[in-house]
Amino acid sequence: MVRARSGDLRGPGRGPLGDARVGNAAGRFSGRPQCAGAGPTRGGRIRGRLDRRGPAGQRCRAHRRSSAAPLRAGRGRPRAGVQRDPGIILSAGGAVNRERPNEQRVFDQGPQVALRRWFGEPYAGAVAAARTCYAERVIEASEITPGQRRRIGPLTFEAGHHTVYQHATFEFSLEGVSRQLVWSFLHRHPFYNSEQQSQRYVVLTRAQAHVPPSLGGEERALYEHAILEAWQAYRDLTELLKPVVRERLGALWRLSTRKSASFRKSIERDIEKRSIETARYVIPVACHTALVHTISGIVLYRLRRMAASGDVPEEAGRLLGLMVDCVEQVDPDFFRYVGEVPLEDDAILENRVRGPGPVEPSWRQSFDAQLGKRRSQLVSHSHDAPARVADAVREVLGISALECPDSEALELVLNPALNPHRLDALNVSMHSPLMLALEHASYSFRKKLSHSADSQDQRHRMVPGSRPLLSRHDTSEPDVIVPELVEASPALRQRFDEAVGALWHAKNELVRRGVDLRLAQYLLPNARAIRFQESGTLLHLLHKWTTRTCFNAQREIYDASMDEVEQVRAVHPQLCAHIGPPCVVRDGRASPRCPEGSHFCGVSVWRSYPEVYRTI
Repeated sequence: MVRARSGDLRGPGRGPLGDARVGNAAGRFSGRPQCAGAGPTRGGRIRGRLDRRGPAGQRCRAHRRSSAAPLRAGRGRPRAGVQRDPGIILSAGGAVNRERPNEQRVFDQGPQVALRRWFGEPYAGAVAAARTCYAERVIEASEITPGQRRRIGPLTFEAGHHTVYQHATFEFSLEGVSRQLVWSFLHRHPFYNSEQQSQRYVVLTRAQAHVPPSLGGEERALYEHAILEAWQAYRDLTELLKPVVRERLGALWRLSTRKSASFRKSIERDIEKRSIETARYVIPVACHTALVHTISGIVLYRLRRMAASGDVPEEAGRLLGLMVDCVEQVDPDFFRYVGEVPLEDDAILENRVRGPGPVEPSWRQSFDAQLGKRRSQLVSHSHDAPARVADAVREVLGISALECPDSEALELVLNPALNPHRLDALNVSMHSPLMLALEHASYSFRKKLSHSADSQDQRHRMVPGSRPLLSRHDTSEPDVIVPELVEASPALRQRFDEAVGALWHAKNELVRRGVDLRLAQYLLPNARAIRFQESGTLLHLLHKWTTRTCFNAQREIYDASMDEVEQVRAVHPQLCAHIGPPCVVRDGRASPRCPEGSHFCGVSVWRSYPEVYRTI
């Protein structure tokens, strides 16, 4: 009998025998898992924080600095339990004013990190994988000796054989981190998996945002006041948007003729969601988010090494210190024998070339002029893409052009009536030998999206982009994307302009007072314009365009995707005959036509695509 044996993936608190034990820093086992230097955990999770008693018995949380990843001088957080101002209790990287009502507070208790699940013995497993390459059988982690840990691990790491450290996987829950950190650091590379709290569907009831620990006095008060004002603008815009959204949805669904109370109730929920989706554009990128974030061991090594590489070096350094603390608790050897120390600011390439500062107005003007009225502009493509794809199809099958002309080869791989993988919800294109032929057609686009929209667009990790360092693109005047719904009424536009103008003014004032631009830019709104280039092959763009040309897609990304499809169709019509949203691809071939179920947009897009008009 052939037995399939699963890997040594263990849940929280699971030791080598599956019991509720984990190794502590001393190599012993305890019944309750703890993070390095941390207090008792909740729910069996390894938590990257330490509870202590502050003055007068106040409960404070303080993060312990990892010995493996110390915070650099000048970036430390205030000592736990120290009170600086009346009514302020220092927490994990932030302060909460206890004297003001909820709507007048900025909540920031710093990053909260929990290691939810992990591979058992990750370091020994990496060494065992390395030994397996030169053995007659698979080597188990339990066979690794102390000497092999000290010798083989560093040898493979320093020689660049890093795939052995990719087997170990760590699943973290991250809370209290800014959206700027997620966009500019955690999601800048493709080697992760995240499920993140949505601002499109979650109402931001209170001001929860990152407050840089190094801010103090009047600068801190100015920063927090700007955040509170932005939250008030968010509430105001939500209420101003509801009548506009109600009118458009009412016309779309002909609500005046509907008698179903349950249907009307569902529309009211949709009105709320669509209103906050647009109102969020005035929320600062300092806004907290929560996510489940899974990475491999080698990615954790790299993130720790490059924590200072972006616009959020302080926040990233503190977060990585906590993540490393958690991993060291379940396996002290993981950072004991291998890994590189975090790079200092002056060792980062981008910092050597140009530090934070304003962008040349002429650069923005040139970029926008080339873009015109589009969200996305095709700037480069494989000129002979149809022929290259057709050749690749024939090469996979081992047939000649006489047996399979170009037109038939392209239909075979692109037409969902002939290629059932186009209808597969699992997106198995990378596993289809024929569909891999689409990798030979590539396209590059110049794009301009809001910070909010690009935070979603960058999740298409197989269509990577060279996104800007915002600290090198500073402007004294607002540089934003105005949502389409905001243009619906003068009152909406006025309130929107007031909100983004106030945030820009506060950012400028902080910089004038000598605050690091990278810290001041946490006040930039979600509407902040992001200019960048993005490239991908037809294989991965096909998946992106299918999901993002749906009327339920975020409006900016929908508009950009429609721009891209239109331009690619103009240069390579042979490749675009079967591109469109799911209802178009599935029409007459799969049931249901729309896979969105109760979230159907209400428009028969498949009847006239691409000649369609989206009202909301």
